Amino acid sequence: MSGTELFDALTAAMPDLRGRLASGTELKDYTWFRVGGPAEVLFSPADEADLAYFMKALPDGVPVTMIGLGSNLLVRDGGIDGVVIRLGRGFNEIKVEDGSRLRVGTAVPDVKVARAAADAGIAGLSFYRGIPGGIGGALRMNGGAHGTETCDVLVEARAVDRAGKIHVVPVADMHYAYRHCGAPDDYIFTEALFQGRPGDPAKILAEMDEIAAYREEVQPIKSRTGGSTFKNPEGNKSWQLIDAAGCRGLAVGDAKVSELHCNFLINEGNASAGDLETLGETVRARVKETSGVQLEWEIKRLGKPA
Repeated sequence: MSGTELFDALTAAMPDLRGRLASGTELKDYTWFRVGGPAEVLFSPADEADLAYFMKALPDGVPVTMIGLGSNLLVRDGGIDGVVIRLGRGFNEIKVEDGSRLRVGTAVPDVKVARAAADAGIAGLSFYRGIPGGIGGALRMNGGAHGTETCDVLVEARAVDRAGKIHVVPVADMHYAYRHCGAPDDYIFTEALFQGRPGDPAKILAEMDEIAAYREEVQPIKSRTGGSTFKNPEGNKSWQLIDAAGCRGLAVGDAKVSELHCNFLINEGNASAGDLETLGETVRARVKETSGVQLEWEIKRLGKPA
């Protein structure tokens, strides 16, 4: 079934759908690397109820891929088969609750969560200022920075499963580890409830400014990059292993290892997803050869090669 045929079949099967369906959407426009092929069908649900309706009506054999803000994502040049789901405006709400809690839709960028917490005098969430991307990705990857991880501040999350059922998942049931979430793979997170502590807004904002200044000094945040490329192996730092392997500045076409922070890959202009992945695998091979350590990708790679 082609993307157009799938689009037509889904449109016919879901007359009450309120979100937006599109076929053949170029996903490079949705990733920070600015690379990647098309989605057969891209779905942007109107809200959680609309997402649940869609998932319940979706035929079992249709693959589903979830993407967020695309900051830590490499979509391969051949694109993604089936349905790609990307949450939007209906998942952008932030609510301040009693007891220094913040309830947040999963399409909200991490930086906006840090800002909202500061404005409300809620300390403990400023680390999100240092994480590119959105809350959905932070939930799925246990995103963290500056000594704090999502698991440290999460109370519970809401999710819709493949059958369209809505779940409320306590943090203990997320089975978090370093850059890992053990919740079922088919869960699409729609909302998170965070627990902070009372704090002085001015001090929180000052802490956020320090985090932002640090990022700008040591990371290529103004480049087309996907953030940290590889997870830190136990007892090591990926950038140090990459540097020791002589990979700082290494390039494949327009894909390059950042000279500022060599755990970042950069698209310097016209790199393809294939160039970036080849560069990453070359780095992994050289690090393995020089140190005996096998780096594990932190960037999520999706789709098929060209």
